[in-house]
Amino acid sequence: MIRYRKDMLVEYKERMREGTGTVRVTHLADESTQPHVRLLAELHLPPGASIGLHRHDGETEYFFILSGTAVVNDDGKELQLGPGDTVITGNGAAHSIMNPGTVPLVLHGVIITQA
Repeated sequence: MIRYRKDMLVEYKERMREGTGTVRVTHLADESTQPHVRLLAELHLPPGASIGLHRHDGETEYFFILSGTAVVNDDGKELQLGPGDTVITGNGAAHSIMNPGTVPLVLHGVIITQA
């Protein structure tokens, strides 16, 4: 199966999860293409934008940082991340992510649900 970018659903989420700014979400795939995948998307956070603190129960979310700088709250611990770094959140843990930089933060987000 091939999915061309021009055919992908793009959403603009203001204050995503009570964060700041507007996050662009490009859906690369979803449960219709793969069971147990609730989200497979490219997330684009402009400077100053964030996704607010939220928990993951019964699922695991992966953030793969592609470009830019991120400040992540990883279940209460604040860390700075960059390209090539990954955040893994599941088993009831919580996380948030923000772009403190002057260039866009781009990452892939994947949410896998439990069977």
